Amino acid sequence: MAISWVDLLVVIAYLAAITIFGARFRKGQQTLRDYFLGGRRLPWWAISFAVVSAETSILTIISTPGIAYRSNLNFLQLVFGYLVGRVVVSFALIPRYFAGEIFTAYQLIEQRFGRVLKVFTSALFLTTRALAEGVRVFAIAIVIGVIFKSGVFASLLIVTALTLFYTFEGGLTAVIWTEVIQLLIYLAGTVVALALAVHAIPGGWSEVSRLAQAEGHKLAVFSFHFNWHEPYLFWSGLVGGAFLNTASHGTDQLIVQLLLAARKKRESQAALLASGLVILIQFTLFLLVGVALFAFYRHYPPATSFSRADQIYPTFVVTQLPRGLAGLLIAAIISAGMANLSAAFNSLASSSVMDFYKPFIRPNAGEQHYLAVSRGVILAWGAVLVLIAWVAQLLHRSALELALTIASVPYGSMLGIFLLGVLTKRANGRGALTGALVALAVMFFVVAYSPLAWTWYVAVGTVVTFTVGWMVSGVGKREAMM
Repeated sequence: MAISWVDLLVVIAYLAAITIFGARFRKGQQTLRDYFLGGRRLPWWAISFAVVSAETSILTIISTPGIAYRSNLNFLQLVFGYLVGRVVVSFALIPRYFAGEIFTAYQLIEQRFGRVLKVFTSALFLTTRALAEGVRVFAIAIVIGVIFKSGVFASLLIVTALTLFYTFEGGLTAVIWTEVIQLLIYLAGTVVALALAVHAIPGGWSEVSRLAQAEGHKLAVFSFHFNWHEPYLFWSGLVGGAFLNTASHGTDQLIVQLLLAARKKRESQAALLASGLVILIQFTLFLLVGVALFAFYRHYPPATSFSRADQIYPTFVVTQLPRGLAGLLIAAIISAGMANLSAAFNSLASSSVMDFYKPFIRPNAGEQHYLAVSRGVILAWGAVLVLIAWVAQLLHRSALELALTIASVPYGSMLGIFLLGVLTKRANGRGALTGALVALAVMFFVVAYSPLAWTWYVAVGTVVTFTVGWMVSGVGKREAMM
């Protein structure tokens, strides 16, 4: 079943409206502070919504239901770890970010350890974020390909170009306000999809619950047995999720930039902590959609089996929902992808300009020059992400887990460096860099040769970086005293 012309018009109208809305913020972009930090005049609640929207991406909407469809609600144990990580970032790192005027997370590293470590952490961010976002862009293509029966390349270009346009024009202000709208749209759309799926099943939620219990305990949330190889158990979720979220929200410019846009420290902390409640509700909602679709397709088997779990939810939207409403749900799914992508473009550009171009290439240019360069850099990163997405289609695994795995490998090194800088006075730049490099080597070995679940990657990398960095720093001080 192809998308109807009514649904197509709804999607086109949404894409045009959100693009025009984001581009209208161009007039307020006079300085780098405006372009990359929204002038630090944005309300905390909008930043909170933007944080959720930026970290969600289209992967959450299409892959999380697929996880529950294949298994159960154990993924929520990882989300509980996310809540712990937010508390750590709020009280350990945010106060440091608001102690001075900084644009990127890595300028804090420069203040503590010097320029070499700033370049290292910023380069690690740019590489990791580009790879992870490339996979997310591919996820957008999965959805558009299912919906419009279009080729991957054409799908990539359409959404990437539109998102680039309003991010290019409106800076972080456009990113945050479009993300607020997109969050509300995709959450409302998901609630509608869940309600319609349950309504279509004979017996409603009672039948969903019966099938879920009869075929694998799909409503089970907690699993307390311990196994280093399984990602969605209580301790791997709680500990691994806490480390992953501390790294992603405390050291990754994608989220840190949003938190830096708050008027003051307390509003930034409130935004991050409030986002934890929203993210818990959101993941619960997406997982329940997966459970409902499991019951739905037991009663109404698909014509052909799903080759990827990522295809289950978008296929349901296209083939089962009435005309017009399907278009709204499609727009909701695409909106999540655009929201995450716009934040990625802005954060990649801010780190590129503030951590590399301005200090090393043109340190004394005017604000208008830097604004022009920033917009050019955003376009360049757009091309890079499309190329990475094109390659990602060759990898046959869950797009969500692939993106999280890519991010988790270097996150430990980054978080270890930040914790060495914040929690110790003993650590120095040489020790921190040594610890990070050793941790990266360990993580590449772990990924290639160990069955360790990916949820432990950040914890292992952080512990190695912190331990080696602390020890090497101490050796350097003892040698200096001799």
